[in-house]
Amino acid sequence: MMQYYCATELLFDVPPESFDPAPKVMSAIVRLVPHQQPPVAVNDIAKLNRVVTQAFSQRRKTLRNSLEKIIPEEILSALNRDPTLRAETISLADFAKLAICCKE
Repeated sequence: MMQYYCATELLFDVPPESFDPAPKVMSAIVRLVPHQQPPVAVNDIAKLNRVVTQAFSQRRKTLRNSLEKIIPEEILSALNRDPTLRAETISLADFAKLAICCKE
């Protein structure tokens, strides 16, 4: 959803030792610049939000498994979306197309 609202720019990484206690991951500082116009056309922001939230709620699941309650696998295939992909591998434009097919 961040990509829908803002352009992002990675400024720099922050190493774990910068924190106390040190996390087991690297952190990053990013700049968020709001879009003047949304980068993709979306009829219903709530549906886009629902699809994105559902897809990323269990990020290691495939689209088939994470979206099964709101978008049937046949629709994923009809949209030429590989149901074995994970949410982090598809574009904002793909999410916008999926939102059109989302059940209420």
